[in-house]
Amino acid sequence: MNWTAALPEPTTVLAETNWAVLEHAYGTAEDTPAQLVALLDADQGVRSRALDHLDHAVLHQCTLYSATAPAALYVAGILTDPRTAVPVGATPRAVPGPLRAELLDWLDSAANEVTGEAEANSRQLGFPPEEYPPFVRIREIRPAIFAAVSHCLNDPDPHVREAAIAACIPLLDDPRLSSRRKDLAPPLRRTLAVSERWQYRDRAIEALAAWGEDTTELEVRREAFEVCDSERDNTPDWPTEPPPLTGSASDPPF
Repeated sequence: MNWTAALPEPTTVLAETNWAVLEHAYGTAEDTPAQLVALLDADQGVRSRALDHLDHAVLHQCTLYSATAPAALYVAGILTDPRTAVPVGATPRAVPGPLRAELLDWLDSAANEVTGEAEANSRQLGFPPEEYPPFVRIREIRPAIFAAVSHCLNDPDPHVREAAIAACIPLLDDPRLSSRRKDLAPPLRRTLAVSERWQYRDRAIEALAAWGEDTTELEVRREAFEVCDSERDNTPDWPTEPPPLTGSASDPPF
């Protein structure tokens, strides 16, 4: 399969990938195709478990495996499928949100592991990235992934739009895509830099600064956001006065 070409159909990725010879964090990736298909299952619990497989097996602790690139192609290929607009619980405590946003966040994480900064860190640790095939594969398919992510930039769901903009940041680290930065700068400034998620705000401002954009006004806004976040973080979640005793003073404290 020529991964540098246009994005293949998801069914093609499933059929033409020899998953038995690929690996994820827990061994052979033979179980990955079924989990990829399960991402579009009608049952929210099934979708959530499939997403968990992506997060904890195919990209375990932000480590790339031989199964990561074909899985990324499949994920990118289903982004515009209407079934990805349905809710999914990313964790038992998470508020169910759109699966599409979670998939974009996952692609973002994968792309972030092959940026120039990631390459420099790898070399500093004595691991030439060009000798690690999963790193090379993800780099090869960045233009195809970017094309798919771009279709979500105007998604009606604000969470999806933010996730799409964020996912573009590491993808535009690719020299073949760097000319598209001027197109992404306005939504970075207008949407991501004022997001309610401080992680998105910081990434937007850092990306704009790295691209030579003026971020003075955004830095002022970030400081204001940080003050608000700090005030919320320092607000105690317990009563300032102890609750009245309801039992006898001689009652045991349990």
